[in-house]
Amino acid sequence: MTSHVLLFMLAAIGIAETVYLIRKRIAKEEPVCIFGGECYKVLESKYNRFFGIHNEVLGLAFYIAISFLTAFLVIGIEPIIFWDISIKILITLGVVMSIILIYLQWRVIKTWCFWCVLSALTVFIMGIIVLATELIL
Repeated sequence: MTSHVLLFMLAAIGIAETVYLIRKRIAKEEPVCIFGGECYKVLESKYNRFFGIHNEVLGLAFYIAISFLTAFLVIGIEPIIFWDISIKILITLGVVMSIILIYLQWRVIKTWCFWCVLSALTVFIMGIIVLATELIL
């Protein structure tokens, strides 16, 4: 149960972060970049879209899905096993996508976006929580 609460809290952080980036993009403003200083290069690169959808929109959908799925588990809505497997699959896909996007920043774009790294760290922590929960059980 504690792991689901942690996943829900991390999803809330991810939602806040992606909404911030979406609002900045819509307002045509550069987001505050705490390190790297060139978030706009990453956010405006050709790699910021997957099947024509901005990565921050996909991230928002990911975090909302995780928050709903974890809420279903905490509340005890059936079928529990389906929600649990769905979370594991989504987080695994999120980890893979985050690794790819971090690689692109590092080796292809050659600059860092604070918000992108924060999102990747959030997803990696989610992955660690799911993995640790599996190993404990």
